[in-house]
Amino acid sequence: MNTSATANIGVVGLAVMGSNLARNLASREGNTVAVHNRTYARTKELVAEHPEAGFIASESIDDFVASLARPRTAIIMVQAGAGTDAVIDQLAERFEPGDIIVDGGNANFPDTIAREKRLAPTGIHFVGVGISGGEEGALNGPSIMPGGSEESYRTLGPILASIAAVAEGEPCVTHVGTDGAGHFVKMIHNGIEYADMQLIGEAYDLLRTVGGLQPHAVADIFAEWNQGPLESYLIEITAEILRQVDPATGKPFVDVVLDQAGSKGTGVWTVQNALDLGVPVGGIAEAVFARAVSSKPAQRAAVRRLAARPEIQQVDAAAFAEDLAKALYASKVVAYAQGFDAIIAGAQKYGWDVRKDRIAKIWRGGCIIRARFLNRIAEAYTENPDITTLLEAPYFARAVVEGEAAWRRIVATAALSGVPVPGFGSALSYYDSLAAERLPAALVQGQRDFFGAHTYRRTDKEGTFHTLWSGNRTEVEIEGSAH
Repeated sequence: MNTSATANIGVVGLAVMGSNLARNLASREGNTVAVHNRTYARTKELVAEHPEAGFIASESIDDFVASLARPRTAIIMVQAGAGTDAVIDQLAERFEPGDIIVDGGNANFPDTIAREKRLAPTGIHFVGVGISGGEEGALNGPSIMPGGSEESYRTLGPILASIAAVAEGEPCVTHVGTDGAGHFVKMIHNGIEYADMQLIGEAYDLLRTVGGLQPHAVADIFAEWNQGPLESYLIEITAEILRQVDPATGKPFVDVVLDQAGSKGTGVWTVQNALDLGVPVGGIAEAVFARAVSSKPAQRAAVRRLAARPEIQQVDAAAFAEDLAKALYASKVVAYAQGFDAIIAGAQKYGWDVRKDRIAKIWRGGCIIRARFLNRIAEAYTENPDITTLLEAPYFARAVVEGEAAWRRIVATAALSGVPVPGFGSALSYYDSLAAERLPAALVQGQRDFFGAHTYRRTDKEGTFHTLWSGNRTEVEIEGSAH
């Protein structure tokens, strides 16, 4: 067994994602890849299946570390949580100052921040890296979102750039920021992914239920959409899925799949952290909740027995599809706007220097949400890095305004037909909330002050006030309030 210190990068954890990432690394000029798995049989299997990779295989963690050239750099691709911590501890016991431990899994970013702080006194760099693109991306070129120190990125950056997807001549990788920034941005990416998938699902449901179209006809519409502004990986694969026929029954594949969707936690994390940051991400939240509703068969059956369903509205299918394309685009813009708002708030809270234009650019290739209009997002943040919301960027503002009437028709038709559209509906409500001259929050503040003396501010003068609701209802100014 060759354990001489010749590998410039190592991978620990050789399930599908780890194996594909190791193969990707080995296929790039200049990389020599060391591999290690808790079960040595898996390591031997990978080496035997891919002799062209020239892997340096190790049965023990000691041999694995010995095979790495300094500064030793190892990417951990094991299940998040205790498994990751166990491997980190093993490597930290053997690594030296200047060496780099990389977590390439879907870790929760506070864990990454804590791990980086724990290892910092040892001089070992800990880097959380978001990797998007699934199994195919890991093998052929993912979108990569590394955090960690600038010093570690000088070593790690060129290695990651060698395996990243390439969009318009640029590798889809950028140093996102320090400590947990990479995993934070990957989390938001996944949250946007949830919203995008939900909106596409709602569009499909409307075309079938209201438009009266069969899956193959809906597939044709999605394929047509993929030639225009809606072009994206998710739109592309949706058309393919809708054309699939189940060989066992001869039915459309989509009709034999149980309509209960699960999740792996990153969407939930996005919503939880957005709440902590005070950022409204209703589109992402509704996508998470929609999956939860789908997975409640007993509740769905109980209400279905009781509810009298409304008549489906009659529409012209072609015109309806045109409206739907505009509503889908506008709703997607809202989802991305909310996601970037969360990134901005996270960067402010945790002290990360996140370049929004670079984030949009690295999402153009390799990742699940890759789409044509990410170029437009990059342009918007390049022209004005401090733009208040993507919805005011000239290109997106124009697209939303031009599609607004269609957007409203779609949501109204869905409501009248009894078709659930939590994604479309919440996106439109968010847009209307931002556009409203006055919101009912004024009344909510009055209620809060009435039952809890939570105070309020006025429109006509500075200061913080409370009304003596249980007394003579005079207004008093709270001492120490700003003038």
